[in-house]
Amino acid sequence: MAIVGVLALQGSFNEHISALRRLGVKGVEIRKPEQLLNVASLIIPGGESTTMAKLAELHNLFPALREFVRMGKPVWGTCAGLIFLANKATGQKTGGQELVGGLDCTVHRNFFGSQLQSFEAELSMPELVATEGGPETFRGVFIRAPAILDVGPEVQVLAHCPVSSNSNVNSNSTGEDKEEKGSESKVIVAVRQGNLLATAFHPELTSDSRWHSYFLKMAGEVDGSSSSIAIEGVDNARLERSKSDLPIFL
Repeated sequence: MAIVGVLALQGSFNEHISALRRLGVKGVEIRKPEQLLNVASLIIPGGESTTMAKLAELHNLFPALREFVRMGKPVWGTCAGLIFLANKATGQKTGGQELVGGLDCTVHRNFFGSQLQSFEAELSMPELVATEGGPETFRGVFIRAPAILDVGPEVQVLAHCPVSSNSNVNSNSTGEDKEEKGSESKVIVAVRQGNLLATAFHPELTSDSRWHSYFLKMAGEVDGSSSSIAIEGVDNARLERSKSDLPIFL
């Protein structure tokens, strides 16, 4: 059975572990640097990024996390985890926060606004659908969410989110990947760069396990052992159900 580490300092780590369990994969909580030695891949969950950074610093996790990324081990960051992985973050609180880095992008920490401006959106994700099948879109759950303003040449963009000009999202960002389309623009919300995967939204807060399955297969490709990862219990019929069957958490 594949074992995936889930950083368990704060945030939605239990939801990631439950999502992994649905795929027949064991997720283990990671709170200390030495625990990273026991896993070959890692998920950094959503949560309050400043709080997570302070706890990571308290437990001296940053050097071990950076080495984990540097060694080419697969890491997936969701929401706050995306901020952790970015080389640069804007919209920081006074004094900023420490980052793990490795992902060649700039992230706006609170691009979509406050907790009250959280929302859900159907996102077009051709790469995910080509790999995992299922519905043509994925319901992205955005909770006080970041967005990716620009990416380096080695970063593969996996998904955009439409941003209406009259919406409540942050209107001060001038990221290069906001493309005008009538009264709408779009911003990057999912990327991959080699061993690193990042999403601005929370796949762990839906019953759709395709992003977790995608990460497991990606991890197998990175460590060269894809044939050894058996993803159990995937209900393809469930994935083909109406997208409205997925739960709403707001």
